[in-house]
Amino acid sequence: MAITLRFSKGHGTGNDFVLIADPEGQLELTPERVRALCNRHFGIGADGVIRAVRSANLADGAAALAEDPAAEWFMDYYNADGSVAEMCGNGIRVYAEFLTRSRLALLPPGDTLPIGTRAGVRDVQRSTLGYQVDMGRWQLEGGEPLVNARELRVARPGLGVNVGNPHVVVALSDDAELDALDLSYVPVLDPEPVDGANVEFVVPGDPLVKDGIGRIRMRVHERGVGETLSCGTGTVAAALATRHWAGERAPSDWRVIVAGGEVTVRMFPAEDGEHVALNGPAELVFDGELTLA
Repeated sequence: MAITLRFSKGHGTGNDFVLIADPEGQLELTPERVRALCNRHFGIGADGVIRAVRSANLADGAAALAEDPAAEWFMDYYNADGSVAEMCGNGIRVYAEFLTRSRLALLPPGDTLPIGTRAGVRDVQRSTLGYQVDMGRWQLEGGEPLVNARELRVARPGLGVNVGNPHVVVALSDDAELDALDLSYVPVLDPEPVDGANVEFVVPGDPLVKDGIGRIRMRVHERGVGETLSCGTGTVAAALATRHWAGERAPSDWRVIVAGGEVTVRMFPAEDGEHVALNGPAELVFDGELTLA
């Protein structure tokens, strides 16, 4: 049976998504349908699909409502290969833009919009760059797995960082080494994390800190997607890892340059431990309809 979907296409620093409003949770998003939507040759083309569902109408939304009864909307997120993901830092900013532009939610300047995700509730506010997201507490997983990537001459140790989803961050020596990587191939991790991981390759700025702000450049291979122009949670993980390597005097404010643009990351104290905020743009570029078999 064919179905016709109304959708919006959006991106955050080039990390792009298909967004679908399904408040009652009636649409079945099978892996096959997600792959068809994300196919860049035969579908719309995207790094992932975000379904807007009221938390009360989704099994995974129960935990979000228990954490914050105001989290009316849940970000039901899928990678391009059809796999389910915990959350997405760029995606949640684009999702906030979709909810407010569609008048499904209100977010006046200065107010906060709580959004449910599989990694917990995330609070979103408007900012001068677009949207700022409190990504919550983070966890240093360490482990230093060896990371091998095509055109990387010698395997390098990575640092495990969890910001609601798993990441392994690898430090490289210079821009030439970063540019030479062929991330059309999946980086090999040894040992391989049970649930896989996004892998970020990072080069420090020269100087690393300017006017009290840390500066890094990053490329990323996202699990279930491949190389993307940006990864929100990846920029957060990369900034956290670089601060860890830099030592106690490293700043808590970071500027992260990715292929699709630039975001800022800020670490700050909270009642339940240190949180990290991601700030960056979010754009909706077009709306449309697509009939799927």
